[in-house]
Amino acid sequence: MKFLDQAKIYVRSGNGGAGAVSFRREKYIEYGGPDGGDGGRGGHVWIEAVEGLNTLIDYRYQQHFKAQTGHHGQGRQMHGAAGDDVVLKVPVGTQVLDEDKETLIADMDEAGKRILLLKGGNGGWGNVHFKGPVNQAPRHANPGQEGEERWIWLRLKLIADVGLVGLPNAGKSTFLAAVSAARPKIADYPFTTLTPNLGMVDLSQSERFVVADIPGLIEGASEGAGLGTKFLGHVERTAVLIHLVDATQEDIAGAYATIRAELEAYGGGLAEKAEIVALNKVDALDEEGREAAREALAQACGREPMLVSGVSGEGVTELLRAAWRQVLVTRGLEAQTEQMGEDTGWTP
Repeated sequence: MKFLDQAKIYVRSGNGGAGAVSFRREKYIEYGGPDGGDGGRGGHVWIEAVEGLNTLIDYRYQQHFKAQTGHHGQGRQMHGAAGDDVVLKVPVGTQVLDEDKETLIADMDEAGKRILLLKGGNGGWGNVHFKGPVNQAPRHANPGQEGEERWIWLRLKLIADVGLVGLPNAGKSTFLAAVSAARPKIADYPFTTLTPNLGMVDLSQSERFVVADIPGLIEGASEGAGLGTKFLGHVERTAVLIHLVDATQEDIAGAYATIRAELEAYGGGLAEKAEIVALNKVDALDEEGREAAREALAQACGREPMLVSGVSGEGVTELLRAAWRQVLVTRGLEAQTEQMGEDTGWTP
């Protein structure tokens, strides 16, 4: 299935049905009179967040969604039926934006959340509503009310607790594959990852969280270089970022500075998010090389980096537990940190 995280669609609610002009004419009924029924309501346009979806690809092939017009009223005071509604099913984390791509209409951040986007037009009154002592035989009825219409943007921001950032070939996909059941593409060339990947990490029964791996950034990404920053929106909702730096590259400090500069240029609060810096691929270095790389990265980021290897598993559990602890702190659930590391005997 192709990954699509942005789509522009046209939505329109249904018109209301027209009221009827009718008169009662039955044998053996001495007094007739108006008996035109009301028109039915036009269909609404709803949007609903559902589980099991992780792409907006369905909206690539259909961009126009129109609710049904309400049925017209009939004689004998028979009211028209309401038009069928349209329900747009989107992945959890989808934002609904106005045509200007800036005004937020709705944020579908919970499964089952359902919001009315456009209201259907009311049905028109039949002539039975207009009878009175002065006008006992009204020959007019109301037409149905017009529905609403607009163009909207759907933008998906994946729901994850932890985000992985780093330069291409920093080992993010290898790390994700090592800590979860996700199977991203892994290869020895830049930009192997072209779309975001999600993985569920199970450390224990009380330590479960979602990690998002996004395509690597390069210098100038905020200006469109490489894949640009179009996928950074998928880590805007995360509680903490794991910044992986390749220990085998020459300019370790420059690699860290490049990513930090792009995060700040992107905005969206990413530069202010809690960050855990990790030196990856340490299994490829000897002790002297490790110490030199660690010292260079520590000077660049102003803190002590963690040493990890997605291939050998060294330091991975410690890094994940540090990330989960930061998730709890950011979410305001510090009390749960007391349960971390307990051996519950639970196995997947």
